[in-house]
Amino acid sequence: MPSLTHYVVIDLEATCCDDDSILREDTEIIEIGAVLVDATTLTPGPEFQSFVRPTRNRTLTPFCTRLTTITQAEVDAAPRFPQAIAALANFLRGTQALFCSWGGYDRNQFRRDATRHRVKLPLGEQHKNLKEGFSRRLGESRQYGTGQALRRVGLGFHGTHHRAIDDARNIARLLPYVLGTVPIPGVPAGHR
Repeated sequence: MPSLTHYVVIDLEATCCDDDSILREDTEIIEIGAVLVDATTLTPGPEFQSFVRPTRNRTLTPFCTRLTTITQAEVDAAPRFPQAIAALANFLRGTQALFCSWGGYDRNQFRRDATRHRVKLPLGEQHKNLKEGFSRRLGESRQYGTGQALRRVGLGFHGTHHRAIDDARNIARLLPYVLGTVPIPGVPAGHR
């Protein structure tokens, strides 16, 4: 395998509800946010953002709009999943990037949508779960949300929570802490 050039930190937003009207297996991606992070310097670089038009639950629930701030007009004007994935593949062209996300949700949701639309994801088979990595670095079993992890290392959240591009940017800021290149306050050096 060619050597790693980047980490690609990805966050997704999907159709959702607060009344069980949309089953987990029927949720669909409505926003993809990605930040390429240089594998050597861990400096965030180019970004990718796309809204995605859902096909199963075409109308966003009021809960989904409140949670994500994504509007019906934004998803109505967006490309469908296959076109959004083609754009993501184009964004990643020329890189050897390791797919990273905060937890396993994003990987699983990508797989669901790719299977549903019969498209191949441009992310490879490997995935780094940064949420688990963060807990390992702390030596804790507790799972931290992105905002909690940022506070734990003394950083504030930038942007709008539950917007994929803003979440991806904030997760990229946590990557050096997860990989151990920046010490976490209160954690002994060399602790993995």
